[in-house]
Amino acid sequence: MARSARSARTPLRERVRAVNAAVGGASARAGRGTAGRLDDRLGMSRALRPQLRKLFPDHWSFLLGEIALYSFAVLVLTGTFLTFFYRPSMDVVVHQGAYPQLRGLAMPEAYDSVLRLSLEVRGGLLMRQIHHWAAVFFVLAIFSHLMRVFFTGAFRRPRELSWLTGIALLALALVESFLGYSLPLDQVSGAGLRMVDGLLLAVPVVGTYLSLFLFGGEFPGDVVIPRLFTGHVLLVPGLLAALVPLHALALVWVQKHSEFPLRGRSEDQVVGGPFYPFFIAKTAAFFLFTFGVIALFGAFGSVNPVWLYGPYTPAAASQETQPDWYFGFLDGALRLMPGWDVNVLGHTLSLGPLVPMLVLGLLFALLTFYPFIERRFTGGRDWHHLLQYPSDAPVRTAIGVAYVTFFAVLWLASGAGSLHHRLAIPPEPLIWALRAALLLAPALAYGVTLSLARRRRHRRNSPG
Repeated sequence: MARSARSARTPLRERVRAVNAAVGGASARAGRGTAGRLDDRLGMSRALRPQLRKLFPDHWSFLLGEIALYSFAVLVLTGTFLTFFYRPSMDVVVHQGAYPQLRGLAMPEAYDSVLRLSLEVRGGLLMRQIHHWAAVFFVLAIFSHLMRVFFTGAFRRPRELSWLTGIALLALALVESFLGYSLPLDQVSGAGLRMVDGLLLAVPVVGTYLSLFLFGGEFPGDVVIPRLFTGHVLLVPGLLAALVPLHALALVWVQKHSEFPLRGRSEDQVVGGPFYPFFIAKTAAFFLFTFGVIALFGAFGSVNPVWLYGPYTPAAASQETQPDWYFGFLDGALRLMPGWDVNVLGHTLSLGPLVPMLVLGLLFALLTFYPFIERRFTGGRDWHHLLQYPSDAPVRTAIGVAYVTFFAVLWLASGAGSLHHRLAIPPEPLIWALRAALLLAPALAYGVTLSLARRRRHRRNSPG
């Protein structure tokens, strides 16, 4: 009776607290016992302890690479959902869905499935738009991350392999984006496929065979969508899944993070927070933040409304048709190049599409091998863990700004049709002005940036 009376007089909150403490203590003891037994057999503690204390610097610019990583994770998650409803087929069906303007119209089954996914599947449109915005964030983050690495000299020895894998990731991201962009087979994506067909046909000697191989016959054929779908969900994601851990985790972990040259930092010293719990907590919160921002864009930012474009019809074309922003430079290069043809050894070479492809390929190759080119001219063979400010390397900074300016003019040229209609500028003078800007603007940007960077470096290094 006494024990019952004391129990009755004990407040309920204290009894609950005592029970939770007992259960929590038992769980903690069980967890420690399990961890101890695993450690006895695997010897993990000695290997993990220094890794968990590995220091990570804390600077906002390092988050650009993390945005790309988390956007890729969102792409995988939403893309898995979309594959349950998308049908990669070019068979012609009659649409009997919920959109009245297209009901009864013959269309490819791929386009019909995208319509139904967008307008009939619960949450389908939201998932499509999150997937599309995640692709935009993915490519934009990779571009921004590469520019940060370039302008701060983070590609220098011993990080050349990180630079090369980053360039490969950019190329794969562009290919993956184009594959996904083409799958709906609406009027806009079909125009992009028509452009690819023209580029393939412009390749000397083997162009016709390349086009036949991709389309399975005369454009548009009946196999290109299944082939693009296989590349989009299997081949390219597999390569990305292999390169992302190598670039973002393995190489960084082995070579350690680069750092900005602030006070108290040197080439052989790392300043930052430990991997656990500092970096784990920060990166988990940033993943949730990135996912939330992409979800907000997907919920409130309409993108790629395929029901407004209609199914692809090879005979139809629109001056306003434009690719996504990350392919604007390619479309702009084709618009600015005159349609010249030359005859060489009995073969007609279409310079209109061929020259832009060669120039862009050359620029991409120069970007890929730039770390080795700079090391050859500067003779710098030391290991560099401290970053540089852009003004510390004026020539490199000027080259980078000129490079960005060149592609910015091409990107602007991709909207020549819209500029013509909205600003009432005659098309021919507009094209000639953009051609002149393509040649003059990068040179002007190089000279101005070089002068400003040298002046900034001199002012910073001047005593007093």
